[in-house]
Amino acid sequence: MTAGSNRGARVIADIGGTNARFGWQADRGAEIRDVRVLPCAQYANVDVALRAYLQASGHAAPGECAIAIATPVLGDQVSMTNHPWQFSIAGLKRQFDLHRLVVLNDFTALALALPALDERDVRQVGPRTVAAPDRAIGLIGPGTGLGVSGLVPDGRGRWVPLQGEGGHVTLPASTPREQAVLAQLAARHGHVSAERAVSGQGLLDLHRALCAIDGAVSERITPDEVTHGALASGDLRSREALNLFCAFLGTVAGDLALTLGARGGIYIGGGIVPRLGSFFDASPFRERFEAKGRFAAYLASVPTFIIQASQSPALVGAARALDDVIA
Repeated sequence: MTAGSNRGARVIADIGGTNARFGWQADRGAEIRDVRVLPCAQYANVDVALRAYLQASGHAAPGECAIAIATPVLGDQVSMTNHPWQFSIAGLKRQFDLHRLVVLNDFTALALALPALDERDVRQVGPRTVAAPDRAIGLIGPGTGLGVSGLVPDGRGRWVPLQGEGGHVTLPASTPREQAVLAQLAARHGHVSAERAVSGQGLLDLHRALCAIDGAVSERITPDEVTHGALASGDLRSREALNLFCAFLGTVAGDLALTLGARGGIYIGGGIVPRLGSFFDASPFRERFEAKGRFAAYLASVPTFIIQASQSPALVGAARALDDVIA
């Protein structure tokens, strides 16, 4: 497949464990258009999904491509953490005759997009504190997994994005009930990372753990059904599971804020939290975010925001990566 006259055009992709979002950029700095969402499970690998996008959108192969993907990018071989897709960066570049291909972690891409967000793209949760200018910014987001990143100012008016796997830090318990829940998760998974509780599958595992502790039958349900039970049906165990999810998220987000010195704010991405609405506002999230002993006052001054942009900001961040924001 040859790029031909489309050498300056770009495909921008944001690939998570459940969905792959593709968009088209006619040239550097142009609007990202023709955005389509493809379920990952319906395609054998990223190259098949990319061909399907080009065919459905009516575009010939581009000259450049940026892929933000939910996994560490440590070299040429890329294997997704929560999905079977794997590929060679060099091989994909040859296969589509790309002049340039950039592959980066999806939350690194989302972090790169944070400075471009406006007030319509975010909703503040907790005290109406103001972000400190030119200070580190933290990013966390539960979805299929738990993404973590951030931005650090370079002292010259630009931002350096962080590329890490903070979603896999060890999750602590703050109450005896949480200790019992984590014991159930440890029996199931061994190491209990933050992602084991603060993700779609994590929410389901929290519900199962509560059932086991309470001696109740654990039904075959989905994370969406747990959320619906908490928000709409008034199911007490589902509400407790969702409150635990929010509390654990607050704990990990507070740790991130302290680690980075993120006085520029903590942003919450991913597909779960924006759907929780007022439940999240009333949840233990912000209380647990600030519950850091001698540094409670420090964290009380750090604003927290939910990203609710209509278009995936990670697409914008991936395009910026292609613009040489990062190598």
